[in-house]
Amino acid sequence: MSRRKTLVLATHNTHKQSEMNSILTGLGLTIIGLDKFPEIKDIEETGTTLIENALIKARTIQAITGLPSLADDTGLEVDALNGSPGVYSARYAGENATFEENVTKMLVALKGIPDEKRTARFRTVLAFVDSNSELCENGVIEGKITKKAYGIDGFGYDPIFRPKNYDLTFSEMQSEQKNRISHRAIALGKMKIILETYYKKGEFID
Repeated sequence: MSRRKTLVLATHNTHKQSEMNSILTGLGLTIIGLDKFPEIKDIEETGTTLIENALIKARTIQAITGLPSLADDTGLEVDALNGSPGVYSARYAGENATFEENVTKMLVALKGIPDEKRTARFRTVLAFVDSNSELCENGVIEGKITKKAYGIDGFGYDPIFRPKNYDLTFSEMQSEQKNRISHRAIALGKMKIILETYYKKGEFID
Protein backbone atom coordinates (compact mmCIF):
# COMPACT_ATOMS: atom_id res chain seq x y z
CA MET A 1 0.00 0.00 0.00
CA SER A 2 1.25 3.46 -0.88
CA ARG A 3 2.29 5.60 2.05
CA ARG A 4 0.64 8.50 0.24
CA LYS A 5 -2.70 6.65 0.38
CA THR A 6 -2.59 6.71 4.17
CA LEU A 7 -4.07 9.80 5.83
CA VAL A 8 -3.29 10.56 9.47
CA LEU A 9 -5.93 12.40 11.49
CA ALA A 10 -3.96 14.59 13.88
CA THR A 11 -6.00 13.85 16.99
CA HIS A 12 -6.02 11.52 19.99
CA ASN A 13 -9.76 12.16 20.43
CA THR A 14 -11.48 8.88 19.50
CA HIS A 15 -14.90 10.59 19.23
CA LYS A 16 -13.49 13.06 16.71
CA GLN A 17 -11.66 10.28 14.83
CA SER A 18 -14.90 8.33 14.44
CA GLU A 19 -16.80 11.40 13.25
CA MET A 20 -14.12 12.39 10.74
CA ASN A 21 -13.65 8.83 9.50
CA SER A 22 -17.35 8.37 8.76
CA ILE A 23 -17.48 11.52 6.64
CA LEU A 24 -14.26 10.88 4.70
CA THR A 25 -15.15 7.36 3.58
CA GLY A 26 -14.97 6.75 -0.15
CA LEU A 27 -11.68 8.54 -0.78
CA GLY A 28 -9.77 5.29 -1.33
CA LEU A 29 -7.48 6.14 1.60
CA THR A 30 -6.51 4.30 4.74
CA ILE A 31 -7.45 6.77 7.47
CA ILE A 32 -5.76 6.37 10.86
CA GLY A 33 -5.54 8.38 14.06
CA LEU A 34 -2.77 9.13 16.52
CA ASP A 35 -3.61 5.98 18.48
CA LYS A 36 -1.39 4.30 15.86
CA PHE A 37 1.50 6.52 17.02
CA PRO A 38 1.54 6.27 20.83
CA GLU A 39 4.92 7.99 20.94
CA ILE A 40 3.30 11.22 19.69
CA LYS A 41 2.00 13.24 22.62
CA ASP A 42 -0.41 16.17 22.59
CA ILE A 43 0.79 18.97 20.34
CA GLU A 44 0.94 22.37 21.98
CA GLU A 45 -1.50 24.74 20.30
CA THR A 46 0.40 28.02 20.38
CA GLY A 47 -1.57 29.79 17.65
CA THR A 48 -3.92 32.68 18.29
CA THR A 49 -6.39 31.63 15.59
CA LEU A 50 -8.08 28.36 14.66
CA ILE A 51 -6.29 28.15 11.33
CA GLU A 52 -2.89 28.66 12.96
CA ASN A 53 -3.53 25.81 15.41
CA ALA A 54 -4.85 23.48 12.71
CA LEU A 55 -1.75 24.08 10.60
CA ILE A 56 0.58 23.63 13.59
CA LYS A 57 -0.92 20.21 14.28
CA ALA A 58 -1.05 19.06 10.66
CA ARG A 59 2.50 20.21 9.91
CA THR A 60 3.86 18.57 13.06
CA ILE A 61 2.23 15.20 12.38
CA GLN A 62 3.27 15.23 8.73
CA ALA A 63 6.86 16.00 9.70
CA ILE A 64 6.97 13.21 12.30
CA THR A 65 5.21 10.48 10.31
CA GLY A 66 6.11 11.44 6.76
CA LEU A 67 2.43 10.85 5.90
CA PRO A 68 -0.27 13.26 4.73
CA SER A 69 -2.00 14.69 7.78
CA LEU A 70 -5.39 16.27 8.43
CA ALA A 71 -5.93 18.38 11.54
CA ASP A 72 -8.77 20.47 12.82
CA ASP A 73 -9.24 23.18 15.38
CA THR A 74 -12.68 24.09 16.59
CA GLY A 75 -13.98 26.98 18.63
CA LEU A 76 -17.29 27.85 20.24
CA GLU A 77 -18.10 31.54 19.79
CA VAL A 78 -20.73 32.84 22.23
CA ASP A 79 -22.17 36.25 21.42
CA ALA A 80 -22.99 37.13 25.03
CA LEU A 81 -19.32 36.51 25.86
CA ASN A 82 -18.05 38.68 22.97
CA GLY A 83 -17.12 35.63 20.91
CA SER A 84 -15.35 33.75 23.68
CA PRO A 85 -14.06 31.16 24.32
CA GLY A 86 -13.22 30.82 20.61
CA VAL A 87 -9.73 29.47 20.03
CA TYR A 88 -9.46 28.70 23.77
CA SER A 89 -12.61 26.54 23.87
CA ALA A 90 -10.81 23.29 24.77
CA ARG A 91 -9.15 24.93 27.79
CA TYR A 92 -11.89 27.37 28.74
CA ALA A 93 -11.90 26.10 32.33
CA GLY A 94 -8.11 25.83 32.44
CA GLU A 95 -5.32 23.70 31.01
CA ASN A 96 -6.29 20.01 30.83
CA ALA A 97 -9.92 20.89 31.64
CA THR A 98 -12.47 18.12 31.15
CA PHE A 99 -15.49 18.46 28.89
CA GLU A 100 -17.68 18.64 31.99
CA GLU A 101 -15.60 21.43 33.55
CA ASN A 102 -15.82 23.52 30.38
CA VAL A 103 -19.57 23.00 30.15
CA THR A 104 -20.07 23.92 33.80
CA LYS A 105 -18.05 27.13 33.45
CA MET A 106 -20.03 28.08 30.35
CA LEU A 107 -23.38 27.58 32.08
CA VAL A 108 -22.23 29.65 35.05
CA ALA A 109 -20.97 32.42 32.74
CA LEU A 110 -24.36 32.58 31.01
CA LYS A 111 -26.48 32.32 34.15
CA GLY A 112 -29.38 34.75 33.89
CA ILE A 113 -28.87 35.39 30.17
CA PRO A 114 -32.26 34.98 28.36
CA ASP A 115 -32.73 32.52 25.50
CA GLU A 116 -32.74 35.15 22.77
CA LYS A 117 -29.29 36.35 23.84
CA ARG A 118 -27.68 32.91 24.11
CA THR A 119 -26.77 32.76 20.41
CA ALA A 120 -23.52 31.03 19.51
CA ARG A 121 -21.77 29.18 16.74
CA PHE A 122 -19.30 26.38 16.32
CA ARG A 123 -16.49 27.08 13.88
CA THR A 124 -14.13 24.39 12.57
CA VAL A 125 -11.00 24.94 10.49
CA LEU A 126 -9.34 21.98 8.75
CA ALA A 127 -5.76 21.85 7.52
CA PHE A 128 -4.38 19.16 5.21
CA VAL A 129 -0.59 18.96 4.87
CA ASP A 130 1.61 16.64 2.87
CA SER A 131 5.14 16.98 1.53
CA ASN A 132 4.23 19.52 -1.15
CA SER A 133 0.79 20.94 -0.39
CA GLU A 134 -1.21 22.71 2.30
CA LEU A 135 -5.00 22.94 1.97
CA CYS A 136 -7.49 24.59 4.34
CA GLU A 137 -11.29 24.63 4.70
CA ASN A 138 -13.81 25.73 7.32
CA GLY A 139 -17.33 25.08 8.51
CA VAL A 140 -19.74 27.03 10.72
CA ILE A 141 -23.07 26.15 12.34
CA GLU A 142 -25.26 28.63 14.20
CA GLY A 143 -27.23 27.80 17.33
CA LYS A 144 -27.86 28.63 20.97
CA ILE A 145 -26.46 27.61 24.34
CA THR A 146 -29.07 25.82 26.44
CA LYS A 147 -29.58 26.55 30.14
CA LYS A 148 -28.57 23.04 31.18
CA ALA A 149 -26.99 19.96 29.65
CA TYR A 150 -29.09 17.57 27.57
CA GLY A 151 -28.18 14.17 26.15
CA ILE A 152 -25.41 11.68 26.81
CA ASP A 153 -23.67 11.34 23.43
CA GLY A 154 -21.13 13.57 21.74
CA PHE A 155 -18.27 15.43 23.40
CA GLY A 156 -17.09 18.90 24.29
CA TYR A 157 -19.91 21.44 24.40
CA ASP A 158 -22.34 19.13 22.57
CA PRO A 159 -24.71 18.76 25.58
CA ILE A 160 -25.41 22.52 25.69
CA PHE A 161 -25.36 23.45 21.99
CA ARG A 162 -28.68 23.36 20.16
CA PRO A 163 -28.28 24.01 16.41
CA LYS A 164 -30.55 26.57 14.77
CA ASN A 165 -33.86 25.08 13.55
CA TYR A 166 -33.44 21.94 15.68
CA ASP A 167 -35.04 20.94 18.98
CA LEU A 168 -32.16 18.72 20.09
CA THR A 169 -28.65 19.43 21.31
CA PHE A 170 -25.79 17.70 19.53
CA SER A 171 -25.60 15.25 22.45
CA GLU A 172 -29.24 14.27 21.98
CA MET A 173 -28.82 13.54 18.28
CA GLN A 174 -27.89 10.23 16.73
CA SER A 175 -24.33 10.40 15.41
CA GLU A 176 -25.59 10.01 11.83
CA GLN A 177 -27.76 13.12 12.20
CA LYS A 178 -25.03 15.18 13.83
CA ASN A 179 -22.54 14.10 11.17
CA ARG A 180 -24.80 15.48 8.47
CA ILE A 181 -25.13 18.99 9.89
CA SER A 182 -22.25 19.77 12.26
CA HIS A 183 -19.57 22.41 11.78
CA ARG A 184 -17.00 19.66 11.40
CA ALA A 185 -19.20 17.85 8.88
CA ILE A 186 -19.52 21.03 6.82
CA ALA A 187 -15.75 21.57 6.83
CA LEU A 188 -15.04 17.90 6.10
CA GLY A 189 -17.55 17.88 3.26
CA LYS A 190 -15.70 20.77 1.63
CA MET A 191 -12.31 19.18 2.31
CA LYS A 192 -13.46 15.83 0.92
CA ILE A 193 -14.28 17.47 -2.43
CA ILE A 194 -10.85 19.09 -2.50
CA LEU A 195 -9.08 15.83 -1.61
CA GLU A 196 -11.03 13.86 -4.21
CA THR A 197 -9.77 16.26 -6.86
CA TYR A 198 -6.28 16.33 -5.36
CA TYR A 199 -5.79 12.57 -5.29
CA LYS A 200 -7.36 12.02 -8.71
CA LYS A 201 -4.54 14.10 -10.17
CA GLY A 202 -2.18 11.22 -9.40
CA GLU A 203 -0.49 12.91 -6.50
CA PHE A 204 0.01 9.62 -4.66
CA ILE A 205 2.30 6.76 -5.62
CA ASP A 206 0.67 3.45 -6.59
